[in-house]
Amino acid sequence: MAVTETKAALAGVRVLDLSRVLAGPWATQILGDFGADVIKVEKPGAGDDTRSWGPPFLKDSDGENGDAAYYLAANRNKRSVTIDFAKPAGSALVKQLVPHCQILVENFKAGGLKKYGLDYASVAAINPSIVYCSITGFGQTGPYAKRPGYDYIIQGMGGLMSLTGERAGEPMKSAVAVADLFTGMYAVTAVLAALRHAERTGEGQHIDAALLDSQIAMLANLGASYLVSGEKPQRLGNQHASIAPYQVLATADGHIILAVGNDGQFRDFCGAAGSPLADDPRFSHNEARVQNREELTAALTHIMIARTTAQWIALLEQAQVPCGPINTLDQVYADPHVIARGAVESVTRADGDQIKLAANPLRLSATAPTTRVPPPLLGQDTDTVLKELLALSESDIAQLRGDGVV
Repeated sequence: MAVTETKAALAGVRVLDLSRVLAGPWATQILGDFGADVIKVEKPGAGDDTRSWGPPFLKDSDGENGDAAYYLAANRNKRSVTIDFAKPAGSALVKQLVPHCQILVENFKAGGLKKYGLDYASVAAINPSIVYCSITGFGQTGPYAKRPGYDYIIQGMGGLMSLTGERAGEPMKSAVAVADLFTGMYAVTAVLAALRHAERTGEGQHIDAALLDSQIAMLANLGASYLVSGEKPQRLGNQHASIAPYQVLATADGHIILAVGNDGQFRDFCGAAGSPLADDPRFSHNEARVQNREELTAALTHIMIARTTAQWIALLEQAQVPCGPINTLDQVYADPHVIARGAVESVTRADGDQIKLAANPLRLSATAPTTRVPPPLLGQDTDTVLKELLALSESDIAQLRGDGVV
């Protein structure tokens, strides 16, 4: 059903989602979490590429593979409609949906939708107030605009991999597709800003969101360090470029993250550990500790190995020194605080399968995000949406299905 909950922040807003894989679906999932009616258009018989990006897969009652976990991670709160818009009748059908939507999100190559009449200029001619968000690897302009862009490549080109990994090791990517996810988050911010403008003025606009742009922007303090100093930051493994000690250290039975953010916390650490390091001029203030990080690490290694991780955490938390364990995912999801915060939720799909998903992490006192719709089965909402928005009859839809359009 369409969204009708008046308490949802985006109730009454409809999104035409032509995106697939991760950056675009991540953005539209967030819009759906806040109440938008997201219509996910997928290719008949295949759907979003990530439906098959496994293992792991959901298993049906016969043990056959269903949708991959990858797809499930980014597609709740959407309605799946199968339309082959590579066919003229399919593109015409999508165009008929445009007047019913306030937002369109797509992540085809720059200019890739023009041949279907679904580029921004064509769509804006139908609905001038639409917020049209294009997500690509390199943007709509510039010498790389036509290149395909993948998160892994962008992490390398955008500098992140040059900063990640051990000093003597090879450049390392993040295990999580951070360029995709950050671009999705930036896209949501831009869409909401543009939607606010459209609601005030009636003027829509084209949003050009690029993975490389987002990756460079999210270099944050490390990017600023280079721009200020002209010096390339180096890989430091688990250490911090500007703060010490801010690193992983071995304990008697594992490892711990010690995250000392200021000189007072370092003195508190030394007091709890019974160490005189804070009185040593080499370590008495942060700048000196950064300059002498190798000597500091050697001293801390000797100190930290004397207790277990749990003993250190108990001791340092009492002293209000920031620290923490390095949890595996089974430990993450079993953590009592994670459970108390409701980080995981169970939902039941249309076919009866119950699945666990990571919940939206934001807490709003008046318009909290909710999961109204589990990640949909491929095409499960095609008939409903075409009847509801376009007033097509059963015979109309049957004809389209017979022609391979839906």
